[in-house]
Amino acid sequence: MSLATAASVAVGSLCSPRSRIKGSAFQPRMAVRYDSVKSTNLSSVTQILTNFQNQCATPLPVLRHVADSMSNDMRAGLAFDGGSDLKMIFSYVDFLPTGNEKGMFYALDLGGTNFRVMRVQLGGMDQRVIATDAVQVSIPRELMFGTCEGLFDFIAFGLAKFAEKETGAYQHPQGRKKELGFTFSFPVNQTSIDSGILMNWTKGFAVSGTVCDPQISVGRNVVACLNEAMQRQGLDMQVSALVNDAVGTLAGAKYWDNDVMVAVILGTGTNACYVERMDAIPKLPIQNTQSETTIINTEWGAFSTGLPLTEFDEKMDAESMNPGEQIFEKTISGMYLGEIVRRVLLEMAVAGSLFGGSIPDKLQTPFSLGTPHICAMQQDTSNNLDAVGSILFNEAGVKSNTGARKIVLEVCDTVAKRGGRLAGAGIVGILQKMEEDVKGLIFGKRTVVAMDGGLYENYPQYRSYLHDSVTELLGPSLSEKIVIEHSKDSSGIGAALLAAANSKFRHDF
Repeated sequence: MSLATAASVAVGSLCSPRSRIKGSAFQPRMAVRYDSVKSTNLSSVTQILTNFQNQCATPLPVLRHVADSMSNDMRAGLAFDGGSDLKMIFSYVDFLPTGNEKGMFYALDLGGTNFRVMRVQLGGMDQRVIATDAVQVSIPRELMFGTCEGLFDFIAFGLAKFAEKETGAYQHPQGRKKELGFTFSFPVNQTSIDSGILMNWTKGFAVSGTVCDPQISVGRNVVACLNEAMQRQGLDMQVSALVNDAVGTLAGAKYWDNDVMVAVILGTGTNACYVERMDAIPKLPIQNTQSETTIINTEWGAFSTGLPLTEFDEKMDAESMNPGEQIFEKTISGMYLGEIVRRVLLEMAVAGSLFGGSIPDKLQTPFSLGTPHICAMQQDTSNNLDAVGSILFNEAGVKSNTGARKIVLEVCDTVAKRGGRLAGAGIVGILQKMEEDVKGLIFGKRTVVAMDGGLYENYPQYRSYLHDSVTELLGPSLSEKIVIEHSKDSSGIGAALLAAANSKFRHDF
């Protein structure tokens, strides 16, 4: 594969193309022109880079503080609602799939600017997953800011079209309503396995109420919204399980590997969940269940304790639609890494004339440089960094020489390194909490952390920094048995499996 092709693949497949983010998470601002800038002031550029690298640094004491704070915030969030930044949401997943599940089930994954629908045929313990089929649909940007009714009608329409195309590989009993696992990757206060109240929109979404009911969509049962939309489409299907992408990933990965205890999503947004003991959840109301464990959805994107932040992070946060919220997500997830780089480069261009000449409007436009672009630039190993130059020109509108491109790569690497290492510290914080509660539960035996999301999958430098962070914190002996494993698309199959495990017909399996 040529470098140009590799860059194109990375840009197209990572997590957040520019067109879907620009202006979505940030208030529109007038572009400011900077004219008559002088030739590059290397000392100013170097000073900005050095300060930025120092502020982003994640030495072992910083990582340890982040991991310890994550563990402490988890306990506080489990004690009572509002006990910490972490919501620690009870998933109502009391029983994970066993392998005995049979039949055809659907999964719908809504967690970014695309939604994905999947069909799965399960064959029980002997055959497991017989067949799968899936399609991904882009959500028009106007629906991200439109009505709840408009968004869910669009999704139900796509689901209905997909359901029309069942082939002979899929078998469903005549007269039985089809069942769906709904992966909804926004903060939800779950009230049962098949209902949940939307707490707030994230990832640039700001959906209002319905046309008939102008009240805001926050506070509504998202399962009811989807079920009603499916009814309007004449689709004979109902939601049997509501999960988020992390919970779906854990269920899908654990179906194949019983050592999976944690799942982490690193894509446009980020989240993590883990298997928790029922008796370790003080805020949990008395449940009529025989299960001793459940899955807790941490909503760790809201974590904020001890993070090494810079002036660029603070300004980006202040100008966002949710200032003061989702700080961990804004530091480690795919939606924001490219924007942080853009802001640093803009400062270098203004204060140090990094690119010479006037400052293009593109470089001044929020999210003109996306995380896929900084990932693609970091894959350039040519002498003159030609791919870096092309991406800077095409996406930020700047002409650059080799020296400027090397500085750009330093900025990209600084942002990716901080993000990956902090994500690793977060993972260790979760494992640490589980081990402290039950000695020997995690450390000293094989434990799997299932990973999914375009950022983790497609950004090798970020992924390497994450792994290094975990090893550094745990040491070579303990980290040797912690398996951090990519579980591609587990959330889709996991949602279908949870629909099967919670089917009203499960006793027929």
